Amino acid sequence: MGKDVIIACDFDSAEKVFAFLDKFTGKKPFVKIGMELYYAEGPSIVKEIKKRGHKIFLDLKLHDIPNTVKKSMAVLSRLDVDMTNLHAAGTGRMMEAAIEGLTREDGTRPMLIAVTQLTSTDEETMKKDLLIDKPIADVVMHYAHNAKVAGLDGVVCSPLEAGKVHETCGAGFVTVTPGVRFADGDIGDQKRVMTPAEAKKIGSDYIVVGRPITAAADPVAAYERCVAEFVD
Repeated sequence: MGKDVIIACDFDSAEKVFAFLDKFTGKKPFVKIGMELYYAEGPSIVKEIKKRGHKIFLDLKLHDIPNTVKKSMAVLSRLDVDMTNLHAAGTGRMMEAAIEGLTREDGTRPMLIAVTQLTSTDEETMKKDLLIDKPIADVVMHYAHNAKVAGLDGVVCSPLEAGKVHETCGAGFVTVTPGVRFADGDIGDQKRVMTPAEAKKIGSDYIVVGRPITAAADPVAAYERCVAEFVD
């Protein structure tokens, strides 16, 4: 499995996302479509970006009762995305139901990964707001283990946790890591961050990079810098 950089296309309209993607002449970067863009434009934006030749990580983080998630995943599977996700906190049964819904009649399905703890959550916040008293590293590994047992392909986690996830769940269990910033960049609202080079060293399989690319003066150059640091 090769490493890749996924660009978080956190825009609020089709016009803005296409203006951004049009800058990548001759390139088709892997892109993440999150809640903001999906809720603004609906399934059509996924179809159009896919038609342009991009791989898509549909980042909607489903979390509901198992039957609702199963039926929702069945709908999402028809969009021909390459990766989608849910919250591991939804329990093993919900994750199993998600795979049932996501799997098409021919047995194929997009990659399914689970969010362990959001990278905006640190241990103090987890204890105060969620009443989870275990160390955050233990919680992340427990959630990752549950996702593997349920049959998922990997997890979304902080790059700080990617190496440990592989130790716990195996080298083939995918780690998708947001919270990546350049060494000379602003960390924004992320609390657990790492540079692309550090994420590569620690074993991240995919890094998700948003504002350091989308808000850059030269987004293509910023993307190429990410690829050079993480992939090459």
